[in-house]
Amino acid sequence: MSDNLEFIELLKKGDRLAFTQLVEQYQHIVFNTILSIVQQFQDAEDLTQEVFVQVYRSIHNFRGDSKLSTWIYRIALTKSLELERKRKAKKTIGFFKNLIGLDDSKADVKDFYHPGVVIQQKENAVILFKALQKLPENQRIAFLLIKAEGLSYHEVGAIMNKSVKSIEGLIHRAGENLRELLTSYYKQTN
Repeated sequence: MSDNLEFIELLKKGDRLAFTQLVEQYQHIVFNTILSIVQQFQDAEDLTQEVFVQVYRSIHNFRGDSKLSTWIYRIALTKSLELERKRKAKKTIGFFKNLIGLDDSKADVKDFYHPGVVIQQKENAVILFKALQKLPENQRIAFLLIKAEGLSYHEVGAIMNKSVKSIEGLIHRAGENLRELLTSYYKQTN
């Protein structure tokens, strides 16, 4: 339905019913993808709304060079990474303010939440997601899209503008890096 040319034309004309169908089809996928990256429920909800606002405002720019779902994933990915960069910049500024005595607030404690993670596995999931945060950005995104979201190598390649071979390499290196990070973590705790 979503890659149907008639449907895309309805979206470009501002058809509310078509847009409602688009949101219903993709909202959970977009939310879960964003949540896998930003790891905070409220931020994921906010960014999901922002993604669909951007889709609505810029659907007329969609040229059909890729699947509509790929285009939506790219928007979600871009918004998620923008938020992460803002957080890192804010954290760095806060660190320096604290260092020179201009900021006496305590650092935010980041809660972890992801649907489908049962309570008994929450601790392991937190450890895994902390390790994922240490991976280079491209490795982390490819890993999350394939392993957490279940996308194919081809789909992830289209979303990230990379070849399937490149995605395979990113996944391989992500696996090696995660193995090393988790091995050293568990050696320290035992």
